[in-house]
Amino acid sequence: MSFIYSLPRKRVARILGVTVARMTDSFHQILNETRKSLEKRGIESDHRDELLALLEILVSASAQTDGKQVDEVSLSLASNIVSSQALLSLVKQHTAELNALRRLSVKLTSSLDMPTVLDAIVHEAMRLVNNTRAVHIYLYKNGKLEFGAALQSDGSVKPISEPREDGLTYAVARGGETIVVENIQDHPLYKNVPAEWNGSIIGIPLKMEHIVVGVMNLSRTTLGGFSASELRLLNLLSDQAAVAISNASLHQIISRKAYSDTVTGLPNRRALDERLDREFQTARRTGQSFSIIMMDLDGFKLVNDTYGHGVGDQVLRVFFNYMAQGLRSADFLARYGGDELTLIMSQTSLPSALIVGEKIMEQVAKFHFKAPDLAAIKLGISGGIAVYPTHGNTSADLLRAADEALYRAKKHARGKFLVAKSLTAPLNIPRFPTVK
Repeated sequence: MSFIYSLPRKRVARILGVTVARMTDSFHQILNETRKSLEKRGIESDHRDELLALLEILVSASAQTDGKQVDEVSLSLASNIVSSQALLSLVKQHTAELNALRRLSVKLTSSLDMPTVLDAIVHEAMRLVNNTRAVHIYLYKNGKLEFGAALQSDGSVKPISEPREDGLTYAVARGGETIVVENIQDHPLYKNVPAEWNGSIIGIPLKMEHIVVGVMNLSRTTLGGFSASELRLLNLLSDQAAVAISNASLHQIISRKAYSDTVTGLPNRRALDERLDREFQTARRTGQSFSIIMMDLDGFKLVNDTYGHGVGDQVLRVFFNYMAQGLRSADFLARYGGDELTLIMSQTSLPSALIVGEKIMEQVAKFHFKAPDLAAIKLGISGGIAVYPTHGNTSADLLRAADEALYRAKKHARGKFLVAKSLTAPLNIPRFPTVK
């Protein structure tokens, strides 16, 4: 604050809207002008009493000095008023920044879930800058931007537009530097954009150890640059955000490994159990059924015996991922163990599950794998179908029912999909009859 105290007194007088010439007229005129100037500066109520007290000191001091000293004392105390106001503003600003930093640290470290982290970032950015119209975050990886999160002033969480190759977001991601656009309508990065795109915008790279992991854009309805205080707060947010995004990304990688089969890359048994539990919760809440199909490859043992487990693993990887193609986005295919697969089909009744079984057999019939000796490896598949709640009321019961149907298919109807035994009465299924 030493620079404030070192201000020339004529400069102080100008700050307060009082000229030196007018100060020599009368002290009371100086006092009134000073009071008006302070009010115009928009001092908040919680600081007003303290500043008015300083004005009273000015009055008291004037009564104890002769006329020749009035100007000197008045200017000295007026300088103190300016200094106090500036100090209070600075303290308030730093307090706000510290509170913002504390809030950011708590929110951005409370979760490792990527959507939760990104949502917290856009909400905090919206709080930090006045007149914010929208905040967008895009994740950056392998030279490509991917939508992360958005928040608009009306509460919408949908992105306003996709990043343009020659636009602001890609320019920030590739250059790694903050770009401030004071007027969208006349900036080269926004050439030929719609007329409703107006105001100002800032693009900030989210960097972790000099590597850009994302870009945060914040647009305002007003024109012009961002203040030093706003830039400091946004930089604090971007630093915290980059760390949080990196941690969440690492968590995603570790989670995927924990829930993925190392040979095929498909979800493993752990992931299957958790997905099955969620399906049960949804089905019980909505009253809708769902189906599972347990499948086992026919002829795979011969592949291992002939070419070894290395080739066998390659066959599994190619075949299982081949099977995953063409499934609905809501379906869940996992490796159950060995050469067994389990398919969970949400909101699927028995007739629909039977149709899926037919399509799977048709798909398998088209599969072939070229062995090291160039021989064509052909595989078959057998399966067991179980439906909630007809064949089981718990995850274990439903899996057991499908597994039992699979066992019967492998033993008595290889290459077919059989239906599990009903808990209540035998099922009359003409397409895939139950084999005893």
